[in-house]
Amino acid sequence: QVQLVESGGGLVQPGGSLRLSCAVSGFSSASYTIGWFRQAPGKEREGVASIKSSDGTTSYLNSVKGRFTMSRDNTKNIVYLQMNGLKPEDTAVYYCAVGWPSIELQPYEYDHWGQGTQVTVSS
Repeated sequence: QVQLVESGGGLVQPGGSLRLSCAVSGFSSASYTIGWFRQAPGKEREGVASIKSSDGTTSYLNSVKGRFTMSRDNTKNIVYLQMNGLKPEDTAVYYCAVGWPSIELQPYEYDHWGQGTQVTVSS
């Protein structure tokens, strides 16, 4: 059974940083993509970042480029999302998901999801 467990969310002031973690278990596919997504109240879920297991290629939402970095620790089956320079508009529930997308940041292309972690950016 595939499980994804996010952690690391919280309340941070504008300009601050957070590191989200996503622990993946029960997944044995040789090649896949893990993505980070977010959903703010009243808005659609959007893709933030993704990383391919095959070569580590990453993709980012334009609005987070240069501020967010996605990485992986293959030995621990954990992926991270380092978020710097946080803005109030980054406030959302952040989810990680795994799948085999043809469009890297498209939520409906992903098959297995975590429960989410809340990120609130406010002074």
